[in-house]
Amino acid sequence: MTSLAVVCDWPLLRSGLAQAINTQPDLEITAFVKSVDDLSHQENVADIAILINLQMSDQAASGQVARLHRQGYAVIVLSISETQSDAVLCIQAGTRGYLSRHTDDTELVTAVRAVAAGSSYFGASLAGHSLPAPPPRITLRERQILQLVAGGATDREIAAELNITENTVHTHLERLRRKSGSRRRADLTRLALKYGVLGDRPAE
Repeated sequence: MTSLAVVCDWPLLRSGLAQAINTQPDLEITAFVKSVDDLSHQENVADIAILINLQMSDQAASGQVARLHRQGYAVIVLSISETQSDAVLCIQAGTRGYLSRHTDDTELVTAVRAVAAGSSYFGASLAGHSLPAPPPRITLRERQILQLVAGGATDREIAAELNITENTVHTHLERLRRKSGSRRRADLTRLALKYGVLGDRPAE
């Protein structure tokens, strides 16, 4: 089951999304919030965040995407804009899906499933355009491990801190290396700095 959080302050749109998503056997909306700030106060509420952009400027929307990306969400943007430049800003900020106002429920579900599987999905209005690759998605657990690596912790110390096995730590580190191309611990520390991980606190 893939869980979704929807960031939208329009009740009618919420109802439409709920009807499109919750009728699918493998998808479930677990949170509706009015703003990214509201979602920031919750932890682990969903795998994917759907951001409805109706009134924000391009820069504001990309900033909201970046915040969600840093929190470990895979992000899909539903936007009234169909211009390539707007999409590029959001993609560079971390969105893995970008859909226009012409999107129907079938395409939305297709996009959600693609993003849940680790791929990207950009709507028909962007077909044929040259788009950048989104930055790698870093999960909450990977962020915790990155923070501890940047703090100088050994794999054994990380395992003890997070109450997981050393093998699990090795698995997460290898995933981070594959995603980022960073092989050395110093490179992973730079990755932590790049994504603002050092300001976070590991979950209790």
